[in-house]
Amino acid sequence: MPKIPQPLTPKKIDAAEKKDKEYNLADGQGLFLRVKPSGKKVWIFNYSEPFTQRRKNLTLGNYPDLSLKLAREKRQQNRELLAKDIDPIAHRDQQIEKKRAAASNTFKAVAERWIEVHRTKVKPDTANKIWRSLENDVFPRVGSIPIEQLTAPKAIEVIQALTKRNSFEMARKVARRMNNVMSFAVNVGIVQHNPLTGINQMIPSSRVKNMPTLTPDELPELMRALNFANIKYVTRCLIEWQLHTMVRPGEAVQARWQEIDFDNAIWAIPSERMKMGRPHEVPLTKQSLALLEFMQPLSGHREFIFPSDRAPLKHANKETANMALKRMGFEGRLVAHGLRALASTTLNEQGFDKDVIEVALAHIDKDKIRGAYNRATYMKQRREMMEWWSEHIEKAAYGNRSMSQANSSPSNN
Repeated sequence: MPKIPQPLTPKKIDAAEKKDKEYNLADGQGLFLRVKPSGKKVWIFNYSEPFTQRRKNLTLGNYPDLSLKLAREKRQQNRELLAKDIDPIAHRDQQIEKKRAAASNTFKAVAERWIEVHRTKVKPDTANKIWRSLENDVFPRVGSIPIEQLTAPKAIEVIQALTKRNSFEMARKVARRMNNVMSFAVNVGIVQHNPLTGINQMIPSSRVKNMPTLTPDELPELMRALNFANIKYVTRCLIEWQLHTMVRPGEAVQARWQEIDFDNAIWAIPSERMKMGRPHEVPLTKQSLALLEFMQPLSGHREFIFPSDRAPLKHANKETANMALKRMGFEGRLVAHGLRALASTTLNEQGFDKDVIEVALAHIDKDKIRGAYNRATYMKQRREMMEWWSEHIEKAAYGNRSMSQANSSPSNN
C-alpha cells in the first residue's frame, strides 16, 4: 500500500531549503512543490494522461506568488478536467490559443477582413464611405475590443452617441454595418452567434417632432423644390443662407450687413444673439458670398440682410422659412432648424472631424478644442469643410438653379 503523504503547510514550505539537486515536497493527489538548487520553488501537478495513461507534469506557478491554497484549487480544477477525460495541458494550450486569437480578432481587425470582401460587391467610393464611418464613429469606442467580447450594450453606446447628435440616418447605417461585421465573424467561425442583431431597435423610429429633417439623399429634392417654389426671393435666399451657413433660424434672420467681413469672408455673430451665449464666426464660402451679392440691391442700404416684407426696417420673422417649407410640401418632413441636422448628418457621413462639425453648429466652444487645434488650423479646417458643404449643395442643385449660382439681379417678384 503506497504511503500517503502528509499535506504541506506554509511553515513546512517556507522551511524547505535549497540543495545541490532539486527535490519534491508532496502535498497529495498529484500536487507537489519542486525546490530547485537556486532556491526557487515551483508548484507541479502530476497526472496520468487520459486514454494513454502516460505520466505528465503541469507547471502551475511559483511559490509564494501562487499560495498553497491557490495551488490546491488549481489541483482540484485539473482533477475535474481529468474526470471528464480532458488533458489539463491540452486544455491550457487551447485556452492560451483562444485568448491569443481573441486578442488578434478585435472588432477592427475583423472589420478590416470584412471590408476587403465587401469591396468586391460595391463601388470604391461606397466602400470608402463605409470605412470612414467605422473609423469615425465605431473604432474609437469598440475597435480594440475582441469581437467575441463585444456585447449589445457596448454597441448601443456607439449608436446612442450618433442619435444624441441627431444623426439618426447615420446611426441606422452604423448599426447595419456593425451587424454585417459580426455576421461575417460568425460565417468565418470567429464567433458562434451575433449578439448585435437587435441594436437597431434602440434607434428612435422618428426624429424629434419639432425638428424634422431630410436625409442626405433628399437634398436634391429640396433644391428642386426651392427652384420651383412660389416664394419671394428674400425668403429663398434666407433658406439657402441658413443651409450654407448652418446657423439657427433666429440667428439667420437677424444677420446684419455690419457683421460681414467681406475682406476675410467671415460672418461674426455677437454673443448676445447666440443661443449658447458665445460669439460665433462663420467662414463664408463663395456660394454664401453670392447670396449676399444677390441681396445687396435689395437690403444693402438697410441694417438687416433679410428684411421683413411688411416692415422693411426690421428683420424677417424666424418662422418665415418654416412657412415657406410648408408651402413647398415639406410639412412634417422638414423645418428650418432641421437644415442644421441635414448638414450635420451629411458632414459626419463624409468623415469630417466631429469636433469641427460641432463648433460649426455652435454646439461646443472652439476654446474647448484649442488643445487639438490652434486658431489658424481650426479656421482652416472649418473653411475647408464649409466649402465642401457649399459645393455639395450646389451639386445637389444641378439643373435646378440655386440663388447662390445666380449672376444677375432678380426681376420683381
